[in-house]
Amino acid sequence: MGASRIHGELLMLGFEVAQSTVSKYMVRGGSPSQSWRTFFRNHARAIAAIDLCVVPTLTFECLFAVLVLGHGRRQLLWFAVTRHPTAEWLAQQLVEAFPWGTAPIYLVRDNDGAYGWAFTSRVRAMGIRDRPVSPRSPWQNPYVERLIGTLRRECLDHVLIYGERHLRRILTLYLLYYNETRTHLGLAKDAPLRRSVQRSGAIVTTPILSGLHHRYVRI
Repeated sequence: MGASRIHGELLMLGFEVAQSTVSKYMVRGGSPSQSWRTFFRNHARAIAAIDLCVVPTLTFECLFAVLVLGHGRRQLLWFAVTRHPTAEWLAQQLVEAFPWGTAPIYLVRDNDGAYGWAFTSRVRAMGIRDRPVSPRSPWQNPYVERLIGTLRRECLDHVLIYGERHLRRILTLYLLYYNETRTHLGLAKDAPLRRSVQRSGAIVTTPILSGLHHRYVRI
């Protein structure tokens, strides 16, 4: 609410003050609406994010992996791989990620040209509120951007990708590790798919991605 509206309300309540006086005592720099961070915090369980990750192959070909992340538990809900991400293909991935009425209320994405009319139409048809971020503002889609950075540092930077089939296999293994094993600071050091605390038994180590990561359990 701006100074003019506040001044109008005061006049209706019988206070004879100048609008300049109202402006003088208003808090400066604050936004009358909730911040982007507040929006994320208040609606985390109802928000999903989508983004494309470019993956070069051993033969210098570029593959595209689409990642869909749920904000509530930072769970990697879906991924798919293609050479040519079209709006129609991305729309189909959205259906695959959210079957049987499991669609989120909000979908956060960037302004990539791949999200064309077919994609936005499918979003509306599924009852999802499309929330594209501002141009050149990746910080407005922080969780999926962080996921892509983590995926590169912990997996793709250490693996030579031969092609689509190989990338799908690698991403499948990493998805299982990320959701079921890897602990997250934002989840009080739990995994997206909650892990129970094991206090007794011998510790067994299972290598993941040829020993790039490990799963530790008690038996």
